[in-house]
Amino acid sequence: MNKELTNENKLIEDIKKTFPSSEVSIQREKRVIVKIKQDTVPPLLSYVKDYLDFNHLSHISCVDWIEQKKFELVFILWSYDQQIQIIAKTLINRDEPKFTTINKLWRQAETYEREIHEMYGVEFVGNDRMGDFLLEDWEDIPPMRRDFNTIQFVKENFNDRSAAREDSKNVRETIAKHSGEEIPEFAKKYSTRNIDE
Repeated sequence: MNKELTNENKLIEDIKKTFPSSEVSIQREKRVIVKIKQDTVPPLLSYVKDYLDFNHLSHISCVDWIEQKKFELVFILWSYDQQIQIIAKTLINRDEPKFTTINKLWRQAETYEREIHEMYGVEFVGNDRMGDFLLEDWEDIPPMRRDFNTIQFVKENFNDRSAAREDSKNVRETIAKHSGEEIPEFAKKYSTRNIDE
């Protein structure tokens, strides 16, 4: 056993003993990755919180694996005593994305779940606050899904304002002129943002 990763290896051993179907690995020092089936995530999170002292939910995020027709939910947990992070990952169906809420384990989970619901369309069963959160009166597909066409949405919903201000195309040049600094070559192509590029 690697002495430098004793705590991480012990954590893997504890998780594998209780959840034998999980895939557990050390990503690097102080970071353990747990890949687990969807229905096993709530028991895993409860176990690591109550028995292994991972009592801080740092974040919940979502990844759109459109090619596999899956979403990946990612739960990031922290143990203050062990100074280790667990990143628990699970795949859910993209066509009818549902997952059980974990807001009874951590109250702040409600906020992350509401955001993921609005941005990706994942329903968190048991969370009764799945209504409007950040996007008011949104009628398009959830905007963080990879099949949402941001450029098309902007063209259809926002006026082209570049002609409204004469200096809008020369912001970097104006700043450079005032500061006395030159615009680096690599940045010159970004001085004018063309929405069609």
